[in-house]
Amino acid sequence: MDKIAHLIIFYVDGWIALCFYFYLRSFKKLIGFQLGMNISVAMGGMVALLSGVLLQQQYPFHFTLITLISTAVGLLVGALFGLLFDYQTFVTGLTNGAFIGLMSPMIGTVVEMPTLFSLFVHGVFALCLLTILISIKRS
Repeated sequence: MDKIAHLIIFYVDGWIALCFYFYLRSFKKLIGFQLGMNISVAMGGMVALLSGVLLQQQYPFHFTLITLISTAVGLLVGALFGLLFDYQTFVTGLTNGAFIGLMSPMIGTVVEMPTLFSLFVHGVFALCLLTILISIKRS
């Protein structure tokens, strides 16, 4: 994929996660403990995975810096989504975002077909968002 396309996709992914966070803030009283835990784990992990893989494809020879950035992004997103609910959810989202953030640049490094893998990961991200939205409506 083109380098500018990676940056645009990274920017759009960030906006989707941010808009979803503000959407969840309006429904946080209706969401139970287990669903909140799953939301923080899914969002922290998926955003960390997307950031690590996309940044590794964009800047392939800056492995250490990308690992630090994707870990920080995973920590931040997992913590923010976890803070919507309670402290235990906060800790779970924080640790899951950190672990996925540490591993995602490794995955981005060994991918043989980066465009196909990027499309696959974005499809999984969209499926996670859809599943969370359906779960919120049913709760």
